Amino acid sequence: MISRDRAHWAPNPVRGLLFSFAVASLALAAFGALVPTFTGPVSFAIYDRRGILLGAKVADDGQWRLAAKPVPEKFERAIVAFEDRAFWTSPGVNLGSILRATAQNLRAGKIVSGGSTLTMQTVRLARANPPRTVAEKIREIFLALILELARTKRQILEQYAANAPFGGNVVGLEAAAWRYYNLPADSLTWAETATLAVLPNQPALVHPGANRDVLLEKRNRLLRTLRAQGALDEETLELALAEPLPAEPYPLPRLAPHYLERLKRTGRQTTFIDRKLQVSTTALLERWSDRLEASGIRNAACLVIDTETGEPLAYVGNTGLDRKNNEGSNVDIVTARRSSGSLLKPFLYAASIDGGLMLPQQLVPDVPTRIGSYKPENNVPTYRGVVPADEALSRSLNVPAVRELRDYGVAAFREILRASGFSTLDRTADEYGLPLILGGGEITMDDAVHAYARLMKRASRGDDAEPYSIGAAWLTLEALVRGARPEDEALWQSYAETRKIAWKTGTSYGNRDAWAIGTTPRYTVGVWVGNATGEGRPELKSATTAAPILFDVFDLLPKTGWIARPESELTEVTVCADSGFLAGPDCARAKKEWKPKNAAASPVCPWCRTVSLTPDGRYRATANDLTGTWSGSMPLIERRFVLPPVFEYWYRLRSPYYRSLPPWLPGSAGASASDDVAIAFPEPGARIYIPIMIDGTPGETILEARHRVPGETLYWDIDGEYLGQTKAYHQLTARPGPGRHVLTVTDTKGNRATSRFEILTTE
Repeated sequence: MISRDRAHWAPNPVRGLLFSFAVASLALAAFGALVPTFTGPVSFAIYDRRGILLGAKVADDGQWRLAAKPVPEKFERAIVAFEDRAFWTSPGVNLGSILRATAQNLRAGKIVSGGSTLTMQTVRLARANPPRTVAEKIREIFLALILELARTKRQILEQYAANAPFGGNVVGLEAAAWRYYNLPADSLTWAETATLAVLPNQPALVHPGANRDVLLEKRNRLLRTLRAQGALDEETLELALAEPLPAEPYPLPRLAPHYLERLKRTGRQTTFIDRKLQVSTTALLERWSDRLEASGIRNAACLVIDTETGEPLAYVGNTGLDRKNNEGSNVDIVTARRSSGSLLKPFLYAASIDGGLMLPQQLVPDVPTRIGSYKPENNVPTYRGVVPADEALSRSLNVPAVRELRDYGVAAFREILRASGFSTLDRTADEYGLPLILGGGEITMDDAVHAYARLMKRASRGDDAEPYSIGAAWLTLEALVRGARPEDEALWQSYAETRKIAWKTGTSYGNRDAWAIGTTPRYTVGVWVGNATGEGRPELKSATTAAPILFDVFDLLPKTGWIARPESELTEVTVCADSGFLAGPDCARAKKEWKPKNAAASPVCPWCRTVSLTPDGRYRATANDLTGTWSGSMPLIERRFVLPPVFEYWYRLRSPYYRSLPPWLPGSAGASASDDVAIAFPEPGARIYIPIMIDGTPGETILEARHRVPGETLYWDIDGEYLGQTKAYHQLTARPGPGRHVLTVTDTKGNRATSRFEILTTE
């Protein structure tokens, strides 16, 4: 029998395998620990879509040291020819060279030759150039052999090129190529490559002085060696020998400094930036910024993205970094929070169309409006009474937008915006209120440009995450590309007709921010002009600053096609040709209009009616009114487009073909049921805050009404207390106390209008 002790020590295959694996693992770990590696800090750098340097920051140790890249073929041949002709065949150590170098050093009584191969030099660089001693040389030989086992020849060459000294604080081939020639290493000529190949051997040669002759001699000798090896022909050699040495060093590229700082926080280094477009866009903005500085406008920014991918193609975070007066230029406007101005209006338009609140050609109110203590104003002090919704958007009218937001709801709209990618709207809906649509919220250019791009993608049947239907997105972009523009944007509108761009401008309150954003199926461009410090300027208007820059940037981009109408996502409806609402039985004229296929039901036209007139059309009358001269006659029946008095007052000032209803035939029973009088302010349900005057006395509010008949007299009372009368121009001041009230306005025929409202004690 086998004893317990002998059984315990009997061979065990599993235990043997585990032991062998453990020994092998320890050996590999020990070997791996011996492989020389580079641990020095590297400059953070960003590169364009083709891998060309856009900008970099000096490494933490003060050196310009870029990450390793594949070694260009020219440098590969030049450095091997100059430093180590046996590089490709040696095991990393050339004992013959070492022995020759030792003999030379002994004869000279000092170190005049090292005999090191490129692999040994790579080891020495990885060890931070320790003092040259016999022990160190032996250590380098040993580690070079290990490095040859652990890395390929090209990997070793790549490590060497990325860490070799090139004079001053320039480390590595790529940094040297940019520093001395302002080019990437793979774009250098033979002469430029040869110059850099001889520098690591004596980095000080690059500095001006007597050393330059030595540098030139070394470079030319290397060029002739390369010619002898067949790397270049005789003509190329002659041209290379004639090239001058580099002059003063260039600064490293600084083409997207704000983007560099932004990406440094994330660690991302590759980008989709188009270097040529970046250079052109930066130069364009700097020229504009220099011109605008005379008006006290110091800063501008631009972001160009690929509409489909959302990746930046050009990123100009700000201008003026190189100007003496560069106040605020370090601020990256692309990510800074700024007032949105009118940039959010297209998103409200799309949401309102999806919600069935309006159709593109539907007339929306454009009259003086006061909602509580808030009184929005249009950019120009004129009103149209009513205006088609798409025209209100393209003209960027403020009053229609505020009234649309009131109907849609601030809270619901805020959620729509956040779903659209506006990440900085972090206050409550009550805090924003109705001013949100006119710039009361802060956004970033980055969010805005991407939101416009996603709207375009949605219209192109992409981006299902968007909160708008495909149809609503397309109708919104059509309004922006085809719509009428304010007079001061006429020039840019004519430009846009030569290439289809859906674009929107916006100027924030106090003229602090001027915006312009345009989108096509391929590119989306955002432009901001202003002062990063927040200082407003009267001259800062989007039509004269941001808009022309926007189109200058589009001039740098290839023209693109346009999106097809998404037929399957739209449905045709019959609308009133006068009001744009769904046509009703009283509408005299109708036309076809598009709406989103699944949009909520839209209202039927409320402003067309069938009216009964005297046979000559001069008066409104019922059949019972036709006595005397008209006995036996039938009333003239017409279907008419009739606006409420509040809208009609402003509309007919700009619409000479609009026909108001004639007055009622004197004595007609129908006159008592007239809607000729209307209260413009306060609207029913209004909650009004009347501030205390500076002297401590209670303030007043202005009541306003409209009558269809010019020159009519109106009588006013609040809660039955008579206030006075007005004729033709119907405004009256009043000082109602806190609480609920009823305003009544009556004309001479007994027609009246009422409005219930509330006076608040605090805002």
